[in-house]
Amino acid sequence: MLRKIEHLGIAVANIEESLMMYETLLGTNCYKTESVESEGVKTAFLQVGESKIELLEASNPSSPIAKFLEKKGPGIHHIAFDVENIEAEIARLTSQGFELIHTTPKDGADNKLIAFLHPKSTGSILIELCQEKNS
Repeated sequence: MLRKIEHLGIAVANIEESLMMYETLLGTNCYKTESVESEGVKTAFLQVGESKIELLEASNPSSPIAKFLEKKGPGIHHIAFDVENIEAEIARLTSQGFELIHTTPKDGADNKLIAFLHPKSTGSILIELCQEKNS
């Protein structure tokens, strides 16, 4: 079951420059940065109430974020939803006809297991499912 919007993923060309702007805009500081080598991305997280903003910068030119930036420029990349049981949610959504990019959860940023739904089956919006690893 989807419980809440976990975060909005925003693709940026330069994470340091964008982070300064978002910290000022949101009146809060970044609480975590990390690299996810398997996705070719550097991330920075800001807490906004119960939700988060994840800034995404490509760490290599062949990463999905680099391709997104080349095609569309900076902007909202994905919406992530917090789920209680990611494997059950993958099975539920698959049975409902949604196409998944990841049919099994994988390690993501911010101590999460993640799986993405293909935009072809979600009205052209990239959707990420997130489950806290410790739950």
